[in-house]
Amino acid sequence: METIVTFRNKKCRVKKAMYGNKRPALLLDTVETGERMAVATINMPDMPLLSNQVVIKDYSENEGMLKTLVDAGVIEPPFSACQTGFVLSPICHLTEQWV
Repeated sequence: METIVTFRNKKCRVKKAMYGNKRPALLLDTVETGERMAVATINMPDMPLLSNQVVIKDYSENEGMLKTLVDAGVIEPPFSACQTGFVLSPICHLTEQWV
């Protein structure tokens, strides 16, 4: 599955990948050059998550990522949050077509 979004004023392709522990990762690559723009997810190996759940990095250089991915239909609005360092990060379900 692939979706085009605008993030930080650049057109990006959202791609689904897998972390080494088989959890889903969401990546944004620029349409223009194919370079990595952002990693939208945070791998939390010790957190019990289902295979269709992701932790979204929506702070620092990724501020606005949550809204971008919800608006694009990649993830559902957050149902919970978890502590990641000094911030609470949203936990979301991937939408049906992204599972």
